[in-house]
Amino acid sequence: MKKSRGVLVLVLTVIVTALLIFTTAVGFGSTGTGAAKNIKTGLDLSGGVSITYQASKESPTEDEMSDTIYKLQKRVEQYSTEAQVYKEGDNRIIVEIPGVTDANKILEELGKPGSLYFIAHKDSEGNENYSYDTATGEYKLNKTIEEIEADGGIVLTGTDVKDAKAAVSQDDLSNKVNVVSLSFTKEGTKKFAEATKSAYEAGKDSIGIYYDGSFVSVPNVQSEIKDGNAQIDGMASAEEAENLASTIRIGGLKLELTELRSSVVAAQLGEEAISTSLLAAAIGLALIILFMIVVYRIPGLVSGIALIIYVCLDLIALNAFDLTLTLQGIAGIILSIGMAVDANVIIYARIQEEIAAGKSVRTALQNGFKKAFSAIFDGNITTLIAAFVLNWMGSGSVKGFAQTLALGIVLSMFTALVISRYVMYAAYAVGIKDEKFYGKRKERTPIRFLQKKKVFFAISILMIVSGPIAMMAFKGSTGEALKYSLEFKGGTSTNITFNENMSIADIDSQVTPLVEEITGDKNVQATKVVDSNQVIIKTTTLNVEQRERLENALVDEFGVDAKKITSESISSTVSSEMRTDAAKAVIMATVLMLLYIWFRFKDIRFASSAVLALIHDVLVVFAFYAIARVSVGNTFIACMLTIVGYSINATIVIFDRIRENLAAGRKKEDLETLVNASITQTLTRSIYTSLTTFIMVFLLFIVGVSSIREFALPLMVGIVCGGYSSVCITGALWYVMKTKIKKQK
Repeated sequence: MKKSRGVLVLVLTVIVTALLIFTTAVGFGSTGTGAAKNIKTGLDLSGGVSITYQASKESPTEDEMSDTIYKLQKRVEQYSTEAQVYKEGDNRIIVEIPGVTDANKILEELGKPGSLYFIAHKDSEGNENYSYDTATGEYKLNKTIEEIEADGGIVLTGTDVKDAKAAVSQDDLSNKVNVVSLSFTKEGTKKFAEATKSAYEAGKDSIGIYYDGSFVSVPNVQSEIKDGNAQIDGMASAEEAENLASTIRIGGLKLELTELRSSVVAAQLGEEAISTSLLAAAIGLALIILFMIVVYRIPGLVSGIALIIYVCLDLIALNAFDLTLTLQGIAGIILSIGMAVDANVIIYARIQEEIAAGKSVRTALQNGFKKAFSAIFDGNITTLIAAFVLNWMGSGSVKGFAQTLALGIVLSMFTALVISRYVMYAAYAVGIKDEKFYGKRKERTPIRFLQKKKVFFAISILMIVSGPIAMMAFKGSTGEALKYSLEFKGGTSTNITFNENMSIADIDSQVTPLVEEITGDKNVQATKVVDSNQVIIKTTTLNVEQRERLENALVDEFGVDAKKITSESISSTVSSEMRTDAAKAVIMATVLMLLYIWFRFKDIRFASSAVLALIHDVLVVFAFYAIARVSVGNTFIACMLTIVGYSINATIVIFDRIRENLAAGRKKEDLETLVNASITQTLTRSIYTSLTTFIMVFLLFIVGVSSIREFALPLMVGIVCGGYSSVCITGALWYVMKTKIKKQK
């Protein structure tokens, strides 16, 4: 790169960085809001709409309620992956959708849950079940629903519908037309095949779709449909197609629901939690940049610029892609920041090694980026695979975490491999060529890690086994193996009407600490109903004595009228189906990561030892949850997923160095020495990456509110454990497999 071009690159970098900071933090226009302030945030960070439905059936079964909740959960994800659906009392369902303020609009778009029927045009005797009314221009029933059902005229119900989506298709003349695509359950597929066969043989007769007292569509059957997938055409607009699809989706619930009430609610975590999290992130980012400058000098300064650009691009992209940011999403950003730093550390450590090997600064820069690429690429791709599978198979907060993480990974690779590279070359071109500005890595004598492998294995086994032992001990003494929060096991919702309109800050500082003291729950969710004096407090399940103590305390401290305090039991917001989805997604992600590592490293032993190390880290953190009695809730899922992404990335770096040393002609060297040398060569990277990521989470723990501290604490344990396993366990596992299990030809 010529000097003039280098100057241009540096000037453009400064301008672009300043514009990004301004656009993100300050923004344009009279509102003075930037991209960061326009990001859609979850219920925990900004609040949203709360809608309460009541089942028309007085005593619905547990299966009917759970099925309805799960299907509603899937449907409200069109608004946000962080929407929550849970049961209140015996026959009420609450839907909470973040980032919106118009409850009436949501109700109109979501639809009124009612009964949905697919009705054959004619009965067994050839009489019409429905007919077209020329006076009204609409179809009408000629019999009651009960009569049609008794005669077998109802060919399907809403529960037979798997999904309904608005789409764009092409007609016979290749014109684009709006359609609704339907898919049916296994049982529904059989019923629909029989119904379409009868209708088609009757002369392309119709099947009417009847919902909540009227026909929403009466399509003619053009052929027998056996595969469980159908299309309804004839839509005048995309809006009409979306409305019909939404109606069919909401009509597929097992229970008929009626709206009981709706309200706009404020943030669950409150203003203090948000402000302290932002403060921690800002301080952490500043400390990381300062650390990188001290350690790597000019490259460290370049990485600081790239990191600022990365954070700005991440926030802008969150806004552009309309992703919902929650506490779990913050975990994804923290992980991706750690991986962004990691990529720079790998590159700059390589540059220092090349300089120490006697290469010129220019050659060292070129070789540093080139040799670091495989470790960065493989580490990020494995984590990206996990994010893709979690987004594909997961639901709720798992899907939101995956989207945030995937976005961060792509942007971190771009800033590390493209922006850092060009800015580094530009700095060299303008005259910063002395190796003292880049540093020189001293050759270390290989540390004898493998000689201590039995000790490391014993420590790991002890940490893992301590988890089940603690669970059994607590199960015997408290009846609860793990300390489940209300997201996992349900709890109590207390509705309080105060004498004055309390601000969120007042609730955070006065009400929440009082509730925590009485209930012993450090994950209290206090939500304010906007434009009212009502506050909804969600805690773990309270017994009669605890409810009375809480009621008396509220009366004594705030003068609340006891008659205006009501309590209801609520179900978990993380349903069993959502937990199953998350478990399946993690298993599938692990399998795909194993296959990818196997493919890239051409040796199953690399892949299997990497996955074993990953499982090791997850089990150790799980043991910490059991021993420290940290609440297991939504943040538990986010924490475990963060560990999965972090652990596999750290392992890949060491394996990449082992692979490189084997390929570089060091095969004649004693294998034990080679592995020790590889771990030693990447030791600085392992320490620095763990340290920089730890700094971010540690600051969250120091300045955060109690609920955030309970999230940050196990995450810190996971980071330390990930660093420990990558240095002390992964290489040793591979060595044992390599020497004990001979590779099959």
